[in-house]
Amino acid sequence: MKKWQKYISILLAIGACYALLIIGLLFSQTKATPAEDVQTLLVLGAQIRGKDETEAYPSPVLKERLDAAFDYWTEHPKITIIVSGGKGADEPTTEAAVMSSYLIDKGIPKNSILLEDQSKRTQENIQFSNERYTLDKVAVVTNDFHMYRAQMLAKRQGVTQVSGLSAKSKTSATVSNYLREILALGYGFLFDW
Repeated sequence: MKKWQKYISILLAIGACYALLIIGLLFSQTKATPAEDVQTLLVLGAQIRGKDETEAYPSPVLKERLDAAFDYWTEHPKITIIVSGGKGADEPTTEAAVMSSYLIDKGIPKNSILLEDQSKRTQENIQFSNERYTLDKVAVVTNDFHMYRAQMLAKRQGVTQVSGLSAKSKTSATVSNYLREILALGYGFLFDW
C-alpha cells in the first residue's frame, strides 16, 4: 500500500508542477500589446449564437475580442483586419460572417476586413488565414487566457513577426476558460504543429 501512495504522491507533485508552469505561461501574455509596426489584426473566432443567420450574434467572449480589435482600429484606421472562424455544428452561420457584420455595424469599412471562414479551431484559424493572406507583421486578437497559445501556434505556422492584442476577459466564464486553457495548452504543446 505504501508503494502506491508513493506513486500517487509523485504523480500529484508532477501534476502540480505542470499546472504552475502552464499558469505562469498563460499569465505571461495576458496583457499582450501589438508591436509598433503591425499592419494586420487577426481576430480569432469563438462561439456565435442565434437561431438563424439573420439573428446570429457574437458570444460575450467573441464580443470582447471584436471590441478590442475595434478600439485598436479607431487609433490605427489604416490597419487590415482578418476575422477567422468557420461554422460550428451548433452555429447558424460562420463566425467570420458574424464578426465581419459586427465590426461593419460599429463603423469599420467593409474593405478593411478580410474573412477566413473555414477554420474550426485555433490552429486552423492561424493556418488557414496564413495560407490565404500570408500573415506578416500581424497581431493576434484573442482573450487574455488564450493569448499565449495563439502566439505559440502562429510561430509554429511560420508567422515570425507576430505579436498580440489581449482582450480582457470579463464574462462569468472567465475562470472556467482559464481552467480549460490549461488543458488546451498542454494539448497544443504536444499535437498542434
